[in-house]
Amino acid sequence: MLEQLDLSQKLSKKEYKAAMSTLEFRLAALQRKAIDLQIPVIVLFEGWGASGKGTSINRLILSLDPRHFTVFNIKNQNEEEFYRPFLWRFWTKTPAKGRMAIFDNSWYHRVLSDRAAKATGPQDWMLGYNDINSFERHLTTDGTVIVKFFLHISAKVQKRRFKALERNAATSWRVSSHDWKQNKKYGKFLLAAEDMLNKTDTAHAPWTIVGAHDRRFATAKIFETVVNRLERQITLKEKENSIRSQVVQEKKIAPVSTSTILEKADLSLSISREEYSKELKKHQNRIRNLEHEVYLRRIPVVIVYEGWDAAGKGGNIKRLTQKLDPRGYEVLPIAAPNDIEKKHHYLWRFWKEIPKAGHIGIFDRSWYGRVLVERVEHFCSEAEWRRAYREINEFEEQLFNFGAVIVKFWLQISKDEQLRRFEERQSTPHKNWKITEEDWRNREKWDAYLSAVNEMLYRTSTSYAPWTIVESNSKHYARIKALKTTITAIEKRLARGN
Repeated sequence: MLEQLDLSQKLSKKEYKAAMSTLEFRLAALQRKAIDLQIPVIVLFEGWGASGKGTSINRLILSLDPRHFTVFNIKNQNEEEFYRPFLWRFWTKTPAKGRMAIFDNSWYHRVLSDRAAKATGPQDWMLGYNDINSFERHLTTDGTVIVKFFLHISAKVQKRRFKALERNAATSWRVSSHDWKQNKKYGKFLLAAEDMLNKTDTAHAPWTIVGAHDRRFATAKIFETVVNRLERQITLKEKENSIRSQVVQEKKIAPVSTSTILEKADLSLSISREEYSKELKKHQNRIRNLEHEVYLRRIPVVIVYEGWDAAGKGGNIKRLTQKLDPRGYEVLPIAAPNDIEKKHHYLWRFWKEIPKAGHIGIFDRSWYGRVLVERVEHFCSEAEWRRAYREINEFEEQLFNFGAVIVKFWLQISKDEQLRRFEERQSTPHKNWKITEEDWRNREKWDAYLSAVNEMLYRTSTSYAPWTIVESNSKHYARIKALKTTITAIEKRLARGN
């Protein structure tokens, strides 16, 4: 791909001025339109050292309103980033609707520079390609425009530019030993770049290879590409808005029959108070020791609690954490997304909260809201919640590949038991704050939620992140089962090694 590129292409100064005078105005107008239509935009630059990435970015942003973009210069991971999945630092930098993020180097560092420098092995590259492709697909299907540039120059031109930079005292600092290593091992970097481009050139996020021997030609091509991609996305967005305004009914897809999953739960299971006290003490002591082990081994633990209203999630979490060191865990109560969170992909707010290696993150409700409450209450389209199954599975697979323990609980109670607990809360002064009108409204939609839960369990229980149904008519039994399940999952991870 790169070796076939014609690097002799040039633009005269006259041609360049004529092209840019139009492109600059079009780009500025398109940015304003993207802001109005709430379209998030990512423009990333990869390429050789001295290929002109910084110059290209500087030239691009001169035509943009600086209040609506952010430039990220991606370097090696810092400590905070090192202890989280590699895409964490990029998910947290994805732009809100109507904003633009420009990356000088990006998530491709792992499969390009790290690979060529032998900082990562083949398994890391392949996982990296899969993670990158799913990351970009998640964003683009949610409406983000991703424009990817690879600036290409020959080894001879790169060497000449390095020497010119070094001769000037004001620019010599820009040439590092890593840059010269890249030039000396140009062939290996070229192979890594070719592989990266081939494996990540997709219809939703295609690469544009820019011959960068001539600065004017490269700049004009970059502008033209960004303008064309924005124009195409704006046209699509306006068409979508027009269709939506006509209130066209979505095509309904028949749900998968999964009704037997929750029916198998034996809600008569219980435990005596005496046995409960004995088991609780034993398992709380064990999980306290395991908290110390996962910290020493730098293993992240993600625990998800989902379940019916009044199923006992709060009490269950309290017993799980009762003897833990509070410095090693965090409980994250998940409510409806706020205005800032609504401007991002729905997974953005959960990526932000992923615990770093060695810590435990406990989610009281989670990303599964997309296929539960958002589905049932029509807060998202059918297409959005249906594709969320795949997105969630890929998200959890990335956490698992990073080494995380993933424990997912569905707390199951009967409809009659829920009613009994609702009535008890309503009639008990120190408990009635727990019951709301929304709880009663949700109860009226029990059958719709039941269908959604069954399909969720069916589609998102995987070998790396299985669901555990916790029979919760007996709160004591449920608490012990959750403790034992968490302990077993962590012990299995510790036995597997790093």
